[in-house]
Amino acid sequence: MNVVLYEHEIIALLESWLWPFFRIAGMVMTAPIIGTRSVPVRIRLIIAIAITMAVVPVIEQPRVIDPFGLEGMVTTIQQIIIGIAMGITLRVVFIALELAGQLIGQLMGLLLATMIDPINGNQVPIIGQFYLLLATLLFLSIDGHLIMIQTLADSFHQLPVGADGMSRDAVWIFLNWISTVLSAAVLIALPAVASLLMVNISFGVMTRASPQLNIFAVGFPVMIMAGILIIMFTLSGFAPHLINLFDESFLMLNHMLTY
Repeated sequence: MNVVLYEHEIIALLESWLWPFFRIAGMVMTAPIIGTRSVPVRIRLIIAIAITMAVVPVIEQPRVIDPFGLEGMVTTIQQIIIGIAMGITLRVVFIALELAGQLIGQLMGLLLATMIDPINGNQVPIIGQFYLLLATLLFLSIDGHLIMIQTLADSFHQLPVGADGMSRDAVWIFLNWISTVLSAAVLIALPAVASLLMVNISFGVMTRASPQLNIFAVGFPVMIMAGILIIMFTLSGFAPHLINLFDESFLMLNHMLTY
């Protein structure tokens, strides 16, 4: 009798840690900085376990669900999807900045000057990598990683384990947020794009007026120098705009969970 009682207690204790772990692991897998390819899978697993140990004692205990039944499988999928959606909501800001940097680097003629991106594991132009490094430093400077963990802990109160999961309205909010952030990336790159376009038009007029001018020997160095100057002059407004994007991403995350 005591053995059966102990088995039920062990299963209940395991379930109280299992469902939060799935949501936390889903977010750690896709979150910015810690969910990148530069972080080994074992380190991400240790981080997910550590966050679970810190979060479980302060959240409401989920109701008993059979982990081997149909409801347990559905609950597992729900928690993983919620965690992935939370991580992507924050990470899409970094993806948008990478796209903005790629667009600027292409117009500067630095499309072939690439570096290995530790976040996605692929090659990106150095301008995109520069913007990603700035975004990472700003995210850490405003304690974005701590706010992310706090938001993750609050999500268990806003959307408890065993609920119906994310609603359709929350999914639409998530998709609209992605489109909003991508448009913000275009706005970040717009001053540099417009300025470099004017430089290209000027070189086109010069080539038309003087065909013997070697535009390739003159144009590429000027485009690179002009792009660097434009980036330098626009950096003063980069940090406030990016911090505003981070604030909006956390607000959108809370809104998505409570909708």
